[in-house]
Formats: sequence, C-alpha cells, structure tokens
Amino acid sequence: MQLDDFDYYLPPELIAQTPSDRRGSCRLMTVDRATGVIGEISFSDVGSLLRDGDLIVVNDTRVIPARLFGHKESGGRVEVFLVRKLSVPGEVWACLIRASKQPKPGTMIHLAEGVTACVQERGEGETWIVLFSPAEGFDEWLDRQGEMPLPPYIRRDAEGFDRERYQTVFARVKGAVAAPTAGLHMTPELMESLRLRGIEIVSLTLHVGLGTFLPVRVEDIRQHRMHREYYCIPEQTARAVGERKKGKGRVVALGTTVARALEHAATEDGSVNPGEGEADIFIYPGYRFKVVDALITNFHLPKSTLLMLVSAFAGRELLFRAYAEAISRRFRFYSYGDAMFIS
Repeated sequence: MQLDDFDYYLPPELIAQTPSDRRGSCRLMTVDRATGVIGEISFSDVGSLLRDGDLIVVNDTRVIPARLFGHKESGGRVEVFLVRKLSVPGEVWACLIRASKQPKPGTMIHLAEGVTACVQERGEGETWIVLFSPAEGFDEWLDRQGEMPLPPYIRRDAEGFDRERYQTVFARVKGAVAAPTAGLHMTPELMESLRLRGIEIVSLTLHVGLGTFLPVRVEDIRQHRMHREYYCIPEQTARAVGERKKGKGRVVALGTTVARALEHAATEDGSVNPGEGEADIFIYPGYRFKVVDALITNFHLPKSTLLMLVSAFAGRELLFRAYAEAISRRFRFYSYGDAMFIS
C-alpha cells in the first residue's frame, strides 16, 4: 500500500482540455473483472452492457461557480475559491485563498458589485473561514460573478460553454466545487432509452469537494485521511438499492462519488441507510464492496484517492493494464475525457 504503487506516466497531450463535440459521443473502455477482457465501445452504446433490472445511481449535485477574483484594500490581487458553505447563519464559507501574502483574520477582500469577503479564522486543513457581505441575493450574485472551477490540469480559463458542459444534465442540488465527471456523458435521450428497457435510474447527492481531490501526502496510503463531503441518500434510492440486493439486478454506480456515498452508507447485507451525513470513507485495495456491482468512471490522476478506489473495485493489476491499453489507444483522460465501464 505504498503511494508509488499508484503512479503511472501519462503523455500530457492525452489530458482532455475541452469536452467532446457532444455529450455521449466519447469512447467507453470496457473491463470485465471475471475474465480480464478489455474492450471498447461508444458511450452512447452503454446500454449494451446493462441487463434488464439493473439500477443506475447518479449524483445530482450541481457545480457552483466557485472561483472569485478580487483585491485587498492594499490593491493586491486575490483569488477566493469556495469549498463549502458552513451551517451557520449568513454566507459563511470554508475557502481557499490565493494571494501574494497569506491572509490574516480580519483581512477584507473586495469583490465585484460591492460584495466583500472578510477572513474570519483558519479552517480545516488549508482553508479559511470567510464571511461574505451582503448575504442577501448571494446565490444570484455568485451565478453572475463566479467562474466555473475547472481543475488545474485543464490549462485554460473557463469559457462560456463550461457553464453547461461542466455540469451533468441531472445536476439539481447546488454545492459541488467539481463535477461528478462520469455523469457528464449522460444525455436525456440515453437515459430515456434505458428507462424504456426497464433500467431504473435513481439519484443521490454528494457535494464533490476537497476530499475527492486533495493529494495523498503519505507514503503508506493507509495513513491518509479523507476530508468530509456532504451526502444525502433519498428513501426511494435506498429502497431501490435494497431491492437489487435481494436478487433483482445489479447496482451500477455512475461515478466514484456515487460509489463512495453508497459504500459509506452501506450495511453488511448490501443495503444502504437513507438520510444525510458527511462521507469520509477512504476506499483502497483490500476494501470489500458491499453495494456497488458495476462502476462507470472516467480515468483518474496518478496517486489519487479516486485511482485507489477504482483499483480496489477492478483489482490493481487489471486496472493498470487497462490504463496502459487506454494510453496506447490514445484515449482522452480526466474530467473532459473518455470513460470506463467495469463489470
């Protein structure tokens, strides 16, 4: 369980900088755990991999335009990155702050349209607690002035089309600072065709935050601790999962965020507890999955917790063989890249 066991080299030109021409048109690598066979189809043909009675669980979180730019009273430029809203009165957020000098409690940051951000105190990890004023109409102001939080390996500024394409078609509940990227490939037409086949699609919410993307900084990965991320599993979703665990079909997780939420809320018999909470489960090889039977996922960064989760699901050796195959076939990687179906 050493960090270097999850490293690989990716040619930089394979990192997707823009989405595919249209949703659902990406390539889909297929990986069969039982046989070790690796194949390829179009994502639009994902239905051929599904069986009648299968259940697809999606993450309906909605990405907020979390990047803000302003200046200190001295005039110095500041970037404020919203991480998560805190459950206290007012617009109080845990934020990352990038400036020439580290901020201090009491630092006032001036943003667009007269909105200010006052640094309160240190938060968890690398975050700061920040109070935004005025609080009235903050959501609407954020929609106007915030920038979509594209990950740093996309080496360009966010553009107008990112507002739509870095968001799933079922995004509903605001709160994520990164997209659940496997869901970016789904289209309303594809979802409808699956439903007509009798494949049920249900949702849960997990607000993707720092816990998913912070680097692992320990050599023995078992010492890594995940940040908490808010999740909510509705009664309908928990009931549908329970029915599949009684033999009616498979639970197919659309993305690692769905897998994390389901496994965090899992019981020993494979059902899940409905309700909300904060998921901090860290899944790496050796973990026994209780709920998820098949996983649809994008390709992930070296040494990342997401790569470790998928290694636990597919088996590290098979997964790294699939990644090597994807690189040789020139698949597109990461958020706007191609996908993988592991059965």
